[in-house]
Amino acid sequence: MKKQMRRKLRIGVLAMVLVIVAGGLAFYIYTLDYYRASADVEVWIQNNSERIEYRDDWTIVYPDESQDAALGLIFYPGGKVEAKAYLPLLIQLADEGLICVMPTMPFNLAVFNSNAADEIYHELPEIERWILSGHSLGGAMASSYVEESSDQVEALILMGAYPINDADLPTYAIYGTYDIMLDLEKLESTDRVEIIGGNHAYFGNYGEQEGDGKAIISRNQQQKATVDEIMGFISRLEN
Repeated sequence: MKKQMRRKLRIGVLAMVLVIVAGGLAFYIYTLDYYRASADVEVWIQNNSERIEYRDDWTIVYPDESQDAALGLIFYPGGKVEAKAYLPLLIQLADEGLICVMPTMPFNLAVFNSNAADEIYHELPEIERWILSGHSLGGAMASSYVEESSDQVEALILMGAYPINDADLPTYAIYGTYDIMLDLEKLESTDRVEIIGGNHAYFGNYGEQEGDGKAIISRNQQQKATVDEIMGFISRLEN
């Protein structure tokens, strides 16, 4: 009887190990399927290389030396999107005088490092004012973060995302007309603006996104409009 019980126990343990290994393998395969940055991102990087700094877990885009940058923007990239796909947008924001910092998320999923902003505050103490932003899943995780750390940032900017908490700080949501991936009902009580003709994916440079609507404006147009809206929002905050 004891021998039979030991045999059943070994079989049970082996079955559990196999389930764990299979689950881990399935997750690994899942993470390999993500949106890569478009080829034009390398052109943006080359043309602005002197203003881009790479650290172990994040990338910084600096304004031009002639600009007195006092405000930093932390950006959480969208889920399953290569982080550097957002560098064109961040470069354009840096052109307006913001220091932009983008964490590299484990497995390209911000859910695994929603507290990434904490390290940035510590490593860049010279920047005393911060805005937190994010696209899609990155926006949701940024919203999750400020629920517990709203005293660290002045505002939250969401792109193709909605707030998932009731943090008491100014929040601005930006979305495209043809973003059919976003539940607009969840933005009813949020200060928001529609990028006319835009969609979900065009905040970054990673091609078209499955399940997204088709934009009738260019990616450059959507990002230019987004930068204008962000800077307008910041201006209203400061006034």
